[in-house]
Amino acid sequence: MREQLLAVEKVQAIEWRDGALYLLDQRLLPHRQSWLRCVTVAEVVDAVRDRVVRGASAVGIAGAYALVLGARARLQAGGSWREALEEDFACLERAHPATVNLSWALQRMHERLVRLKEDDDVLALLEAEAVGIHVSDREANLTTAQLGMELIRRHQGNPQVLLTHGNAGALATGGFGTALGVIRAAHLEGLIEHVHVDETRPWLLGARLTAWELAGDGVPVSLNADAAAAHLMKTKGITWVIVGAGCIAANGDVASKIGTYQLAVNAMHHGVRLMVVAPSSVIDMSLESGEDILLEERDGRELLEVAGQCVAADVPAVNPVLDVTPADLVDYIVTEKGVVERPDSAKMAQLMCRKRLH
Repeated sequence: MREQLLAVEKVQAIEWRDGALYLLDQRLLPHRQSWLRCVTVAEVVDAVRDRVVRGASAVGIAGAYALVLGARARLQAGGSWREALEEDFACLERAHPATVNLSWALQRMHERLVRLKEDDDVLALLEAEAVGIHVSDREANLTTAQLGMELIRRHQGNPQVLLTHGNAGALATGGFGTALGVIRAAHLEGLIEHVHVDETRPWLLGARLTAWELAGDGVPVSLNADAAAAHLMKTKGITWVIVGAGCIAANGDVASKIGTYQLAVNAMHHGVRLMVVAPSSVIDMSLESGEDILLEERDGRELLEVAGQCVAADVPAVNPVLDVTPADLVDYIVTEKGVVERPDSAKMAQLMCRKRLH
């Protein structure tokens, strides 16, 4: 399966070349593909805040590369470059404080910085660490794709009808995707009849990004309004809801794109299985439950406007980015360390003690 996925890889959102970070501007998709070249920490911070790059894993990878850019600038400036670089760490952390992957990636880069010896090639070693984070995420996605596909195969009678929400694809990761990686692998194995994609308001992540990724791979896909999901579960024979995650607590509660919680409730009512696919780096064992997860809320104007055009009444708007799905609504959590069925605190702790499967 790994070789099959590699052979059909089409979408990448992040490239590191010639000492610069290139980000596919996701605000312009699907109608225009434009790359933003970043050579400073400030440019990467702006790209994260403005959602040029988005998705937990992709933001973490971008943050790691940004620190290579920061180290280069600090070394060229001379003086106490290590102390100055700490300012870059703090700036990147503030760019998206709710993203567990970003904190995890920055911590990995900081640990590599601490281990540097006096005569080490600082830039080469930090660059190698950032590239390692990027490659590791792609490999994790290849592993979760295989594991998730095998779950679908295990429960398969006829080819399956799936539903997904948000964008947990190649655009949100280092490559292939988490939820969409599983869907891609299942499609290659002939296990999919159709995929329904929620439009995913307010950023239309499903309509603009997920549908575009899946259609590009030849997956049979259609778009629906978020509010149609329960109706489709009732009438279209949907057997799986497959989503990504921004953060998973120690008890298996899952923070994911807003709207996932109501999908999980509807899925349980209709007998539809819920699969959450994510790298283990989003699991934060210091968070006892979903109540402890930091949930971001963005500017309400994102709900009131479409492409800068006001489409709503002049009233206040509430715009949460994530919601928390309780663990007892989750059938499977799939990571590169393995699969957890019906997650709870004991099973999550056992998972985190395992080594990566790839």
